[in-house]
Amino acid sequence: MKVLIVLTSHDELGNTGLKTGFWLEELAAPYYRFKEAGWEIVLASPKGGQPPLDPKSNEPGFQTDDTRRFEADPEATKALADTVRLDSVSAGDFDAVFYPGGHGPLWDLAEDTVSARLIETTLRSGKPVGLVCHAPGVLRHTADEDGTPLVRGKNVTGFANTEEEAVQLTDVVPFLVEDELTKLGGVYSKTGDWQPYVLRDGLLITGQNPASSAPAADALIELLNKGGV
Repeated sequence: MKVLIVLTSHDELGNTGLKTGFWLEELAAPYYRFKEAGWEIVLASPKGGQPPLDPKSNEPGFQTDDTRRFEADPEATKALADTVRLDSVSAGDFDAVFYPGGHGPLWDLAEDTVSARLIETTLRSGKPVGLVCHAPGVLRHTADEDGTPLVRGKNVTGFANTEEEAVQLTDVVPFLVEDELTKLGGVYSKTGDWQPYVLRDGLLITGQNPASSAPAADALIELLNKGGV
């Protein structure tokens, strides 16, 4: 199996003067789940090269065994430093696509037509897409073949409004993931803040928060091991 992991290239946290990017745990945990499943992993980002890491995700309180393993892994850090440009990849070359979160994707990937087409093409080809935490916001401009929002009528989750409030960024982010998925007609649900919660609806897998990143990757692996829907 071959999986494409799509990371943000955006590093500015709105007008705060602070930095953002991808959330390390949401890359590291799925990375090792896929690796241990024997999958080939390709990392991509809109601009290619080294994607920005949300510095907060590397603070001691947010580090995990997986993040420490990733940062000490020469193969992993080399792949991260040299992500391929998203517009250079073809959905047909991969068996699955996975999007880690962090706040960065709300600014670039959520508005990226290449990303939207990748998700649409992957799902229409009968292959799964997983998105975790803020990454379900990347579904903002995706549609079914009849033009209706891709998430309409689907069971989805993503970073909850209460979680955004807890990190005091409700008024900083361009949109709230929970509100956006609901507005698009998604059947949004969540569990308690910071608790793992993953939903699968057909080929679409979404996870609520960083704690959901490994379970979301596991759901993707299980789905492919069963041969799809």
